[in-house]
Amino acid sequence: MHRGEFLTLVASAEASSEHPLAKAIVEYARHFHFFDENSLTEDAEYSSKESPISAWLLDVAEFSAVPGRGIQCFIDGKRVLVGNRKLLTESGVSISAHVEQFVVDLEESARTGILAAYDGNVIGVLGVADPLKREAAVVVQGLQKMGVRPVMVTGDNWRTAQAVAREVGIRDVRAEVMPAGKAEVVRSFQKDGSIVAMVGDGINDSPALAAADVGMAIGAGTDIAIEAADYVLMRNNLEDVITAIDLSRKTFSRIRWNYVFAMAYNVVAIPIAAGVLYPSLGIKLPPWAAGACMALSSVSVVCSSLLLRRYKKPRLTTILEITVE
Repeated sequence: MHRGEFLTLVASAEASSEHPLAKAIVEYARHFHFFDENSLTEDAEYSSKESPISAWLLDVAEFSAVPGRGIQCFIDGKRVLVGNRKLLTESGVSISAHVEQFVVDLEESARTGILAAYDGNVIGVLGVADPLKREAAVVVQGLQKMGVRPVMVTGDNWRTAQAVAREVGIRDVRAEVMPAGKAEVVRSFQKDGSIVAMVGDGINDSPALAAADVGMAIGAGTDIAIEAADYVLMRNNLEDVITAIDLSRKTFSRIRWNYVFAMAYNVVAIPIAAGVLYPSLGIKLPPWAAGACMALSSVSVVCSSLLLRRYKKPRLTTILEITVE
């Protein structure tokens, strides 16, 4: 099968999927269709921008997504499978040793190997790399310094997950986990008494986001993930995870201090207003003064809370140092 035909077939199958890897495949196939197969002319560039995606894709029937596996559909009456090894083997498609080794090589280089089968035969393999965010390693070490234990929970295979984890400095890795399994991982930490925050952006992360004590969805993620989360990080930047945790801690600390201040204020002022010091020292608090003091106590607590408006997010100056401006 010609490369262009292969990409058109796979992109047609993946076009109905909302998975980030599927979108990457479709975009790559679109670029190949308009630029690599055609000469780099202004007409080709115009066609790429103006032509709807359905104009160059094949008709697909009976599309279905298989969680943790991939997708399947029918094109021209023949079954198309696009996904990982398990999808193909469970569907009765044999994978040759040569193809298996090629996929292993991709995984060891931190890429996800995606196999495609048409009419019961493997027709090709795609290697898709989800580039690490440049701030990922710094954020992981920043979280560790804050006393937060980072854990990677992914549906990707072990080789890819381990390669990525080594690069960013995460020691605890759970790979090849189904969407429901991610939620179980969250619950297992909760049973141990841990407070769990989950950060995710995809449909497969939604159960875990809902199960976590705090769910943080990346703003550029899917609508389902955003709906399941408690926080939405508007920027597509992992540093906002540290900001969210730091701001939450400072807010809770401010609440505790306000509570202590208000209690101490009342413990001192109420006995004076009741006349405890009047017999011995002649000190008394008129009703109007007691009311004014009560109002001032409320105002002082509000003013203390308003100081949070001066909050400045942590700035990651180096891998091992977090400073607050």
